Amino acid sequence: MTMTLKSLLAGAALACLASKAAAVCVDLQGQQQQGGLVWGQAAPGVTVTLDGQALDVLADGTFIAGFGRDAARSAELVVGDCRQRLSVASREYDIQRVEGVPQQTVTPPPEVLARIARERELVNAAKARYLARPDLLGDALAGFRWPVEGRISGVYGSQRVYNGTPGNPHYGVDVAVPTGTIVRAPAAGVVTLAEPDLFYSGGTIILDHGYRLSSSFLHLSRVRVAVGDEVQAGDIIGEVGATGRATGPHLDWRMAWRNERIDPQFLVPPMAPAAAAAGS
Repeated sequence: MTMTLKSLLAGAALACLASKAAAVCVDLQGQQQQGGLVWGQAAPGVTVTLDGQALDVLADGTFIAGFGRDAARSAELVVGDCRQRLSVASREYDIQRVEGVPQQTVTPPPEVLARIARERELVNAAKARYLARPDLLGDALAGFRWPVEGRISGVYGSQRVYNGTPGNPHYGVDVAVPTGTIVRAPAAGVVTLAEPDLFYSGGTIILDHGYRLSSSFLHLSRVRVAVGDEVQAGDIIGEVGATGRATGPHLDWRMAWRNERIDPQFLVPPMAPAAAAAGS
C-alpha cells in the first residue's frame, strides 16, 4: 500500500510538472519561426525571459522577441513563474554556388579594411542604442508598411558560396526600383545613423523603432534625414540608388531585434500585385 501511494504521489507530481511545462503563459502574435518577430502582453511588472535572456517589458506589459535566421527549433519563454515551450519553425533558404569568381571580388582589398572596420563600429553603435519609447514601438507593432513597392529581387536568408567559401547570408528584402524612387519610413522611429557612402552599403539609414527594434535601408542614392530626426510612418527618408557594393538600383531593407536579424516581409502586407510585377 505504501509503495502504491508513493507511486501515485510521484505520478501526480510528474503530471503537475508536465502540465506546467506545457502551460501557455501568454498568447503570442507575430511569426514563431526563423526570422520572425513575436510579441505578447504579460501582467505589468512581471519579469519575462527568452532562453534566459531578460526581455524588455513595457509599463503595460508588452514585450517583444525575435528569432534569427538559424534559430534553434525550440525556445523557453518564462513569464513570471510560468514556463512556456515555444516551437520555432525552420525555413529553407536559397543557397547558390558560384565558381570562378576573381578573389579580389570576394575579398576586399587590404587598403579598405580599416575603413570597413570603422564603418562597422558606426553601425553597431547605432543599433546598440537603447531608446525606451513605447509610443514608437506601439506604432510599429500596429503594422509596418513597405518603404517602397516594386519587384522583389532578393529575399531574407539567401546565401552565395563563392569558390567554395560561404558568403554572408542576405538578411534583408531587396526591392528593385529605379534610382531616385522615394523611400518612406515603414513605421515611426528615430534616425540613429545617416551615412551617404559606406563601403558595402553605400547610402545607409538606420531607424530605431524603440527597445532595440530597428530598420536599415541600404544602397541609397540620397539620404534625406539626419541623426536624431524623428519620423512617422510614411515620411520621406531617402531615395533608392545603387551605391556601395550593389549591381543595380534597389532598396535593401533589413530589420534587427537586438543582435538577431529578422525578416521584414513577416511584418508587412503582401506587395500589391501591380507593384510586385513592375520591373526596375
